[in-house]
Amino acid sequence: MTPMSRRLFLAMTSALVPSAALAHHGWSGYDVDKAFEVTGEIQKSTFENPHCEIEVDADGKLWHFVLAPPSRMTRRGITPEMVAVGKTCTVFGYPHKSKPDEARIEYIVLDDKRIELR
Repeated sequence: MTPMSRRLFLAMTSALVPSAALAHHGWSGYDVDKAFEVTGEIQKSTFENPHCEIEVDADGKLWHFVLAPPSRMTRRGITPEMVAVGKTCTVFGYPHKSKPDEARIEYIVLDDKRIELR
């Protein structure tokens, strides 16, 4: 492939990349030095790309938790029903550095089973 055709190919394929993929965030926004664990009831659940997400009421605070992508959740044995609204879970994760109600989850406990997400 010539340098010109390579540039054209890259330009064309980048135009086809979904905006969700471009918006994917890195993990540097989360503070790994402030790990915490909470238990609460799931208020909202999204089982879709790029990451599954849940909102959990824990001790009167509504947390927004970023989980793993659906493919990894499924490989770990987690189904949408396991993280459905009304279920109770325990999560261990890292708070977002600038969003006080958001955290990235390292593992989740569902039905007394600890499941690693990373």
